Amino acid sequence: MTTPLFRFVCPPSAIVGAPAGWAAQMLIDGQMALLADDGGHARIDAVAHDLDAFTVSVVRTEATAVEQEQTVIAHTATLPLVWVGPVFSERVRAWARDRGPMTLLVEIDGPLPDDQRRRIERFVTLLGCQAE
Repeated sequence: MTTPLFRFVCPPSAIVGAPAGWAAQMLIDGQMALLADDGGHARIDAVAHDLDAFTVSVVRTEATAVEQEQTVIAHTATLPLVWVGPVFSERVRAWARDRGPMTLLVEIDGPLPDDQRRRIERFVTLLGCQAE
């Protein structure tokens, strides 16, 4: 795949504990970048194993929350986005609402529960239908 259909940005804790193969299946047409969390390298490694990937992308860490948000926004560019995080600022919510490409913000601190995984799956399916 040369150009992904969407970007998926999340901390490793959101993926760890998901059913085996869930992330790999969801990312068939997408590209993931991880945000560092308290789990460190061990959680990043767990996600790589779950994806059966030798490498994974990691979003650089910034000094402030505002800078971190701006880095994720810049990374997203013009692609649709699924962004999982513990909390989103009003600035990020406005950006997501006002931008052209579809954006799904998922506010979760820890593993994605079943209902949120299904929500992401529906979003990704809708993106795939629009691309056809």
